[in-house]
Amino acid sequence: MMLACQSVQVLRLIQLMGKQRKRSSLKNTGALLVLLWTEKGSSHQRLNCTVAAAGSWCFGIEMQTLQADLKKVLLPDVWPCPEPDPEELCAFTDLYGSLKFLLNFQMKNPGHYSSKWQAHVKAFLQTFGLTNAGIRIQLKFKIHGQKSQHDFSAFLISKVALSVRPPLILDVTCSAQPWCNQRGLWCQKGHPVVGERFPLGIPPKAMDQGLFGELGVQIVSLLSPCVLQYPHLPTELSRMQVLVFSPSNVPVSAPSGFFQALPVALDYQHLGLGRMHCCSSKASPDDPVHSDDVVFTVERENWDDPEREPSHLPVQQSLLVLLFLQHSDPFTSELTDKMDCELLLELHLEDILSNNRQAVTSALQAELFNTMKALKERKKKREKLQSAAEVIVSATISIVSSSSNMDFRNACLKHMKVRDTHELSASLRESLWRVSSWKRLPKVGCYSAQVEGQAASNEAVRAEI
Repeated sequence: MMLACQSVQVLRLIQLMGKQRKRSSLKNTGALLVLLWTEKGSSHQRLNCTVAAAGSWCFGIEMQTLQADLKKVLLPDVWPCPEPDPEELCAFTDLYGSLKFLLNFQMKNPGHYSSKWQAHVKAFLQTFGLTNAGIRIQLKFKIHGQKSQHDFSAFLISKVALSVRPPLILDVTCSAQPWCNQRGLWCQKGHPVVGERFPLGIPPKAMDQGLFGELGVQIVSLLSPCVLQYPHLPTELSRMQVLVFSPSNVPVSAPSGFFQALPVALDYQHLGLGRMHCCSSKASPDDPVHSDDVVFTVERENWDDPEREPSHLPVQQSLLVLLFLQHSDPFTSELTDKMDCELLLELHLEDILSNNRQAVTSALQAELFNTMKALKERKKKREKLQSAAEVIVSATISIVSSSSNMDFRNACLKHMKVRDTHELSASLRESLWRVSSWKRLPKVGCYSAQVEGQAASNEAVRAEI
């Protein structure tokens, strides 16, 4: 979509200028306003866009220089436009301070202003905020009398140090809750893991168009929801999402052709994982759609077992894989040249990944393997605990069954609310499972919040035992 393309270009310019000013010495914080509006009585074929920024993330930008660069990059697709409503800018500056950057432009024939179009713009800015979590984002639509506003800001952030670029500030807020709605304290924070960094070869076709230098990818992954505080809770990887970012840390479209073929190339036996399938993104209240991502689902095991208690089903976890493209060329110093290089990267990204298929597949396989290794270790510990629980149940039933004291036996059955030793065995097994699985061990680095649910509290279960 044209508007998304122009927004990418504007954000890319700001980010690249920040790199040139070695912004790593400054806090990458501030705010961004994107206002999309039409004038009263104007043609449906004209859309105005205002991009404003405040804070240290755009500190020191010289507007005259930036305007000249924008004319080279954005023209002939944009034209000058009227000034926006001053109240919109005043409301923004009242919250975030004086403007460091302001750009107004108009597009002709941008397409229909449908809900799908607005969702695409919203998704792009959400994804941008994911890896630029120090920046608060306001998105406003004023389209032919229809107004809406969307605010994106991170509740929990994590600073991730990388070897060849300024540290990332990631939004690690996990809004997804465990499906079982168990009452208790749950960690609302994801814990990013810096994975492999590997080089990429540039295909000849991209070189012919001027893309040279060194190219590589840095992987960062995030598993959610966090269950570190519940080491004995059964878990299962059900989903993997892949997002790709340009060297300027702006989201780009993940090549669908390459990633659709990825499931065939994975070694599932080595991973100990069910087969994966590539599917399109779908919105849900707990899982907002990100812009231009790729989603894989994992075949589930034993979910159709009629004898399995619903409460015993594993917590479904999702792995978010962020691929950060990194490019350097000592002969490219001008800002517009860097912009051209990023555009060439996007244009040839499918060919670049396909040309390095073995390296990219091996790196993603390694990320999945490390994730599954941790899940397997949890499973081994849980199975060991379950074996001990079976010994406890067997010994308890033996004591109750062999007791000649009828008052003692009746008291045990009454306390567990069962009629005989067969029901007592099942009740004890269930109670022990709940106590052991939901035993919480506080972890350093986790951010816990209370979650209310329908399940009985662990204290009540312990009282039964």
